Amino acid sequence: MKNQKIARTYLCTYKHRGHTLRISKPIKVLIAGVIVILHAAMHAFIAKSNPTIPAARLLAFKRAKSLDKGISVSWLEQTWNKDALAENNLKSADFVLLKRMGFKSIRLPVAFEYYENERMADEQIFTHIDSILKQCGLYGFKLIIDYHYGDFNEKNFLLETKRAINTWIKLTKRYKRVSRDELLFEIYNEPPHMEPQIWKDAAYNIVAAIRKLDADRTLIVGASNYNSIYELSRFVRLADENIIYTFHFYEPFLFTHQGAEWVGDQESTVGVPFPYSAEKFPIINPKAKNTDGEKNYKEYPIDGNEQSVRDKLQIVKNWGLKYDVPLLCGEYGVYNKYADPDSRCRYIKTVRDALKALEIPGILWEYSGNFSIFNGAPSIENLPDCMKDAIGFTEPK
Repeated sequence: MKNQKIARTYLCTYKHRGHTLRISKPIKVLIAGVIVILHAAMHAFIAKSNPTIPAARLLAFKRAKSLDKGISVSWLEQTWNKDALAENNLKSADFVLLKRMGFKSIRLPVAFEYYENERMADEQIFTHIDSILKQCGLYGFKLIIDYHYGDFNEKNFLLETKRAINTWIKLTKRYKRVSRDELLFEIYNEPPHMEPQIWKDAAYNIVAAIRKLDADRTLIVGASNYNSIYELSRFVRLADENIIYTFHFYEPFLFTHQGAEWVGDQESTVGVPFPYSAEKFPIINPKAKNTDGEKNYKEYPIDGNEQSVRDKLQIVKNWGLKYDVPLLCGEYGVYNKYADPDSRCRYIKTVRDALKALEIPGILWEYSGNFSIFNGAPSIENLPDCMKDAIGFTEPK
């Protein structure tokens, strides 16, 4: 090869089989650039095909998997129950029952902020948590401590973040010696609708505060708009590898929250079946007209089926695959006052099967409250046959 200068154009001469191929320098630069781009793309493809996942994230995946077939226990978040701290709603017999039914993890929602406002001593709350943690160890359950019923919004987020951090500092110090495989922290339940970046910054600050005291505890973080799957699908993962990302699934809301008084008029239509049946579909309650409930009512013929459930869960699964992070369905269930039992069973089975197919662990809401899986007090006798099938319970022979 030799260089020849002709009218400011550099030529490269390649000899091959007696022929000479001349390539100008601009084209040579272009070819080199293309080669560099292809080389970079190839490396990106190889990196994506053979990712090196950090050890902390692998641990989070492992711990997320261990939470599957979980259930929440409504008790210490019951702000409407003035005697909650004087009661013991999770006795040894409950652990035996949950173990018999095949549950593997317990999510414990606690209204820390409410008790702080009521000037309840920390020890009154922490003593209950200590007892539950001990029982979980005896019976082989994983435990999630969940910061429930905060008052976070776009106006008070600085103060609210500080309050959450103060609580988590106390909890982190108290339980620092507890196995990281057995105890996980859910930093904030259902942050409301707000500017997503505000919540992300708050979540980062809460995580960072915990990390100063415990670098290895797996933390559970959800998106705003009440742990919405849609907000999570737009969320940018935090710069921390040991996090499980949670979401709550109550789609379609018209069915799962029918008649729920705390939701208001929008879900006042009751008798909604699952899946949708034109013959059984009730007339809309006049109170629900001109609310979001009317929109939900009109969409139910499309949304009220198994495929719609699978499609919506696929949204959050795709996000998890995008960032290669572990997911957790932290709540799913049905308000049991108005939904017929067979529809409740079909819905819970549908969600459970869809989560299983997508390899997303799930936690039912709930054990003994108004979303309870039992017809009456918790017992095998009060567990309907259709619910046994829905949760995959088979009595050992």
